[in-house]
Amino acid sequence: MTGPDPYADLVGQTAAVEAVAAAARDAHRADGGVGVMTHAWLITGPPGSGRSNLAYAFAAALLGSAEEDDARVRAQVDARTHPDLAVLASDRVTITIDEVRRLVTASQYSPSVAHYRVMVVEDADRMTERTSNVLLKALEEPPERTVWILCAPSEADLLPTIRSRVRVVRLRVPEPAEVAGLLVHRDGVAADVALRAAEEAQSHIGMAHRLATDEEARSRRDDSIRLVLEADTVPKAVRGAQRLLDIAKADSTALTQDREGAERGKALASMGIEPGGPVPPQLRGVLRQMEEDQKRRATRGLRDGVDRVLVDLLSVYRDVLLAQLGAGLAPVNSAWSQQVGELARRTRPEATLRVLDAIADARRRLPANVPPLLAIEAMLVTAALARAA
Repeated sequence: MTGPDPYADLVGQTAAVEAVAAAARDAHRADGGVGVMTHAWLITGPPGSGRSNLAYAFAAALLGSAEEDDARVRAQVDARTHPDLAVLASDRVTITIDEVRRLVTASQYSPSVAHYRVMVVEDADRMTERTSNVLLKALEEPPERTVWILCAPSEADLLPTIRSRVRVVRLRVPEPAEVAGLLVHRDGVAADVALRAAEEAQSHIGMAHRLATDEEARSRRDDSIRLVLEADTVPKAVRGAQRLLDIAKADSTALTQDREGAERGKALASMGIEPGGPVPPQLRGVLRQMEEDQKRRATRGLRDGVDRVLVDLLSVYRDVLLAQLGAGLAPVNSAWSQQVGELARRTRPEATLRVLDAIADARRRLPANVPPLLAIEAMLVTAALARAA
């Protein structure tokens, strides 16, 4: 495809980009050969590595051709409006079997304008075994010109029967300097701000962008770290748990409120309703359904917000442990080096390991429907007791 590089945002992923680019070229060969092209792909990589970005860049390459306006195809894929692109991107904790059934049905249609019909499943790891088996049948007997692109953190997150029917493309964790370079070039961020954001986001491109461009997000992260470092008694830990939960809620709300407002505005516009205008009774059910979906997203968003806070705290105590062991590795939180050094001197590595285990336990409890406040409180109490040991 011509024009700007569709893979430009995939920093540090040369091997993966070359694999899908070669497949896309083979898919459009004039002699009809398909070399390394196949009907089902699985893109794996840690959060923030660019799984969905690569999936949609690959989709755009498959849906475009030498005769088409490549920029238009990319714009349609970015907007998820291309007639031969179908996407399953669920905000729920799990992907439902009905969602997969609808996608499988859509996969049976012939392409309308492109040579291929492309089906993208983001977060394919959210499927239960029963739901995965519905998808498995579609992968076993695919239509000739349908291509499936699944995304998941790792191959182990999918059933072995599905793994055996896909070609895997693995993404790696890019270096912080690579992510910082992207932020400087793409977003115009100052180099020092970009590097700190990339380090603190642990090379998660989306989170690095947010930290680099949103002062309030940076402030909330600093507040959560400061709170944990100062929670050196059980009473402080108990009080701090609610404050940490409030920070996670604020972070989650900031991420979702703009999206929900835009979603409602788009829905009203599609119904021909002016902003602030009355909603006809026959259309209120559609809006109620959308509001219910937004509530479900808010529930997951809070859990994700708490998990983001816990990941930040893991990075802090990781820095503490490295300082205690004299490992000589670069810290994630260089701006907190003084406080980390003081905590490392006052405590022992065994205590730090207990805190790291407690944070990991809190992360595991969240998907098990343990109330977030209790999970945070247990973690902070362990951290406070570890200092007294």
